[in-house]
Amino acid sequence: MMRQANRWLVIGGWLSLIAALLHVACIFGGGDWYRFFGAGEELARADEAGSWMPAIITAGIAVILSVWAAYAFSGAGLLRRLPLMRTALTIISAIYLLRGLVIIPIIIEPVMRTSFNIWSSVIVLGYGFAYAIGTWQFWQQQSANKRAAA
Repeated sequence: MMRQANRWLVIGGWLSLIAALLHVACIFGGGDWYRFFGAGEELARADEAGSWMPAIITAGIAVILSVWAAYAFSGAGLLRRLPLMRTALTIISAIYLLRGLVIIPIIIEPVMRTSFNIWSSVIVLGYGFAYAIGTWQFWQQQSANKRAAA
């Protein structure tokens, strides 16, 4: 009997993949895209000045997000099992949740309170919840599989 895919990890994987593609789009979109997505004026100006630094940094982030998507899809059962699955999913969940929790100081400190900071924190917190719930379900499934095999 084939197990059903872990819905929360599928959602998390697609969210990470979309984020990776948006980062790639920023590379091609240039300074205005960097500004719109909150990368900062310094990165936008560097891109407009012809520096490769923004593209390299952004491509690196896109690669990391793509790897995170692969781990989510693997944990969901859509790809072959990747190494250190439990550890990776736990760390990815924690990073997304911690980044999302930046909403707390943003709410407290008016200087940090911009629409971009608020929305990006809320969105990333959603990513974190999808990964955390999916990771918890993955761990539960793995434990059940070990008990059944024993």
